[in-house]
Amino acid sequence: MAIPTHLSLLKKLQQGKNVYGSCITSTAPMWPKVIQQTGVDFVFLDTEHIPLDRADLARLCQQFRAYGITPIVRIPSPDPFRACQAIDGGAIGIVAPYLESVEQIQELVGSTKFRPLKGERLYAYLTGQEEMSDEMQAYIAAYNADTICIANIESVPALNRLDELLSVPGLDAVFIGPHDLSVSLGLPEQYDHPDFEAAVRSIIHQTRAKGLSIGIHFSLEPERQIKWMKEGVNIVVHSFDVALFSQRLRHDLRIIKEAAGDDLSPDTNAGLVI
Repeated sequence: MAIPTHLSLLKKLQQGKNVYGSCITSTAPMWPKVIQQTGVDFVFLDTEHIPLDRADLARLCQQFRAYGITPIVRIPSPDPFRACQAIDGGAIGIVAPYLESVEQIQELVGSTKFRPLKGERLYAYLTGQEEMSDEMQAYIAAYNADTICIANIESVPALNRLDELLSVPGLDAVFIGPHDLSVSLGLPEQYDHPDFEAAVRSIIHQTRAKGLSIGIHFSLEPERQIKWMKEGVNIVVHSFDVALFSQRLRHDLRIIKEAAGDDLSPDTNAGLVI
């Protein structure tokens, strides 16, 4: 199968374009072709909360790439070795969860933008203790071309240190984790609370002011995504396969049951958030 020619996701972001995707949990072999038909730019593969092993993850990354869809992988912890493993398997974008320190951001940048360097030499380059030669710079840039470095900002400590976190060179984008952020704020799942909205708005505006891209993942109504796009979100991570299936099937069965004159089950349409 020929790989479709297309602008890389990173170049789209650098050109100020909006990009669209969804979280995929299914490993079914026909899924990538179905997803391609929706017109998404990327898929979000979450190994923090979804039980995907390394082989499954690599298979999914390679399949989606073959269909011209960028695989963005959230690793289970802010571990640079996990990040490198995911990239080795075919990930283009890496999201590290619950980042709260400059050191964690630097490690993420090192694992995504400076591969295959590791250890003391990498630390020296990241901290400015040693300057990289022109030849090495060219090699590293080519080796990591189009790889996307994304920080999950989802806590009050991260919000309080946001300016210094966003100032680390090499970071491309931020994902807001609404569920964890709401819990950290002491407002669990209160996504319409003024304090939650103020926190999200602050993260969006500070991120965009730094020239970085930003996304937020919601499994609720599309209008919520549109609302935050008006504030500056340009990476739309909308819902995930299980939620979309559940929501649509519930909707269709209510119509069928109503037409048949059967009792309607109570509506338990809760918003699912990863």
